[in-house]
Amino acid sequence: KKNYNSFKSNCSFNFLKALDAIIIKGENECWYNIYYPHHDATIYLTYKKLNSNLGSIIEESHKLAYEHAVRSDGIIEKEYRNDKSRVYGILYDIHGNSASNLQFFVTDSSNHFLRGSLYFNTIPNSDSLQPIKQHIKDDLQILIESLNWI
Repeated sequence: KKNYNSFKSNCSFNFLKALDAIIIKGENECWYNIYYPHHDATIYLTYKKLNSNLGSIIEESHKLAYEHAVRSDGIIEKEYRNDKSRVYGILYDIHGNSASNLQFFVTDSSNHFLRGSLYFNTIPNSDSLQPIKQHIKDDLQILIESLNWI
């Protein structure tokens, strides 16, 4: 059974994160890295405050995910929608030996935008990484489903 605790950012969001992951401050004020030391994997989080630019930011996120299509065996998109929490987004599950195996974005469609991408610090090998990818994908789903804008 996995355990989670609440992460409260210095920006405008909070979420549940797995206890086996460590939050590391990123390069910018509202960027965070979720590091999995046992797997040498990192989810890079980028937060942006929206300024009437939602369409272009979603397009950029979609483009960044599909840049990995060249090395992938396909990409499955899973849509998220939580009207109560105003959390809307897409999780991109990238199959095959691509550099990034999971990417996502969530937004409230007016003020907030959070994007994330998973990278392993190893040469991609989808067969051997699949169990770890699934472990982290489960955590990402909890993150997305528990996300709150503040």
